[in-house]
Amino acid sequence: MNVTPTLHFSGQCEEAIGLYQRAFELRTSFILHYSDADPSDWNVSLTIEQQAYVYHSEGYIGGQRFMLADEIGLDAPKSTSLFLTVTFETADEVKQAYEVLTDGGSIIHPLRSTTYSSCTASVVDKFGFRWGLMTEQTER
Repeated sequence: MNVTPTLHFSGQCEEAIGLYQRAFELRTSFILHYSDADPSDWNVSLTIEQQAYVYHSEGYIGGQRFMLADEIGLDAPKSTSLFLTVTFETADEVKQAYEVLTDGGSIIHPLRSTTYSSCTASVVDKFGFRWGLMTEQTER
């Protein structure tokens, strides 16, 4: 059994993939657009714009598999109670991801050092997803 984080967007999935490539070195392994999928998979007519949306994509942050897609016809409310934590090797990597994600996003907990981490922060990116950023040690 595997748990795969899946992030849904409203037409900005490709932009989000670019953001996560810069923040986390997301490696995409598969991108399928609505225009390339079987239309019998959904029961609505798509606009030309929606046909260009991402129907399904997969990628990896480190060794963790992620799925990302654009949702058609569903406006899911955003919540910051569930968030994804990415653990980096160094404080410099945390700071770089922090800079990328806070551009257009918001800060919940600014960069700081704690008892358990030399560098940690919590942010909400421009798409409404909350991320925990941290090192797992106090030396670097």
